[in-house]
Order: sequence, then structure tokens, then C-alpha cells
Amino acid sequence: MSDYNIKIENVVASTKLAEEFDLTKIEAEFEGAEYNKQKFPGLVYRVSDPKAAFLVFTSGKVVCTGAKNVADVHTVIGNMAKKLNGIGIKTIDDPEITVQNIVASADLQAVLNLNAIAIGLGLENIEYEPEQFPGLVYRIDDPKVVVLIFSSGKLVVTGGKSPENCEQGVEVVRQQLDSMGLL
Repeated sequence: MSDYNIKIENVVASTKLAEEFDLTKIEAEFEGAEYNKQKFPGLVYRVSDPKAAFLVFTSGKVVCTGAKNVADVHTVIGNMAKKLNGIGIKTIDDPEITVQNIVASADLQAVLNLNAIAIGLGLENIEYEPEQFPGLVYRIDDPKVVVLIFSSGKLVVTGGKSPENCEQGVEVVRQQLDSMGLL
């Protein structure tokens, strides 16, 4: 199987770092943190190297988004816990981190006829309304991912819980298009 330049664009993960957080205190101590309770119930905090953003909630839950791989998620959440400890906020040791969604891109390196693909894949798993959106939306059951297919041959895979899910999604599309003679 060729790699089709599969590239992870975003990993979204969540964890619980404490029983509760005082977001006003964190905002005061963390440079660049943004907390406006009227606009959004969480605190937004961006980090670089590796690049990611956090949504921190009073419940102690944290959502990490923007990382380019799962290892970076673990790194930035660990760094965040240390930084919280550094301002006197106790955090849960070895928190359970759950990957909620991975978005990846790929390129089949072929011009695709989306009308023929829409007919070939069958209407129950796809949405294709070119007047509204230029891509074909293909929902796959196994792995449970959604693949956006564009006429340029570019794909966007979303909903994966692991990088392997995204790779399998690309492979399902490749095999199906190949078997229909559309690749």
C-alpha cells in the first residue's frame, strides 16, 4: 500500500487534570491565557513547541487540540500539568488521555469523477451536493471515519480515533475506487 502522503493535520484529545480549576487564577498566572465566561465557559491557552491549544474547564477537564501527532498530545498535556503544579494547582498523576478525533489529509494523485463515484458508492453512505460543497462526503462504518473526497484526488479523513483508522479509511476509498475503475 502506498502512503498517498497521509498527513495528520490535527489531533483532538481530552483528559481530566484535576477535580476542579480556578480559571481566573490560571488566566492571571498563564501569559496569553484567555478567559471570558460570558463568551465561552472555558479558558483558552495556546502553547508552542509542540504547537497546541487547550480548552480548560472549571470541572478539571481539559481538551487539547491542534497537535500534529498523538505523542505531542501526551507531551503538551504533561507540560500543562507541570505548569499548573508550578502555580500551586495540584493535578491528577498520570491522567487518562482519550483521543477524540484525528483529522488527516491524503492525496490519491488522480483526478476523480465525483458524479461517477457518488453513483458507484451507493447513496446510503454518501452525500454529494456540488452546489453546496465541492467534496463528496463518504461515511465508512469500519473504520468509523468520514472521508471527504475532492475531484483533485485530495482526501480529508475525520473521526478517526487513531492514525491507523485514518490510514484504513484512505485504503477503503482507494480499494473501492480502484475496483470501480475510477482511480
